[in-house]
Amino acid sequence: MTENIQLPEQNFPTTTGEINLSRLPSAWLIVYFYPKDSTPGCTTQAVDFSNLIDEFSALDSTILGVSRDSVKAHQNFTEKQSLRINLISDKEEVLCTLFDVIKEKNMYGKKVMGIERSTFIFHQGKLLKAYRKVKAAGHAEQVLADLKHYTQLNSA
Repeated sequence: MTENIQLPEQNFPTTTGEINLSRLPSAWLIVYFYPKDSTPGCTTQAVDFSNLIDEFSALDSTILGVSRDSVKAHQNFTEKQSLRINLISDKEEVLCTLFDVIKEKNMYGKKVMGIERSTFIFHQGKLLKAYRKVKAAGHAEQVLADLKHYTQLNSA
């Protein structure tokens, strides 16, 4: 079950270099998984998170997008969409497996294994909320609203 996800003590390649999820300086971490760079839903989601980056940063949070695309594909996607968030390349599916986001999907009548759009909110390394089977449109706003709620509870 995902309630006990431990952030791995491991480096992962991103659009801005290597990153270790368990050693990020921010108190809050949002990790979202998406199927593929430059597809309509994934673009909507990445752009929405990018547009809200200042509000997330003001809450001492880091947002990381994860897919199985290469760093090069992520860099092209970032440049094309002017993204302001960091994207992790998980070609070996280490994070995808840990977070249990690889699911059987039906693509044009064929069964394929792909990433189920999912998002996770961590506070100081502890998982607080998991969103599964996410719809891209409006999701970043929902995560921000939930994060604001959690930060208020945390400061009380």
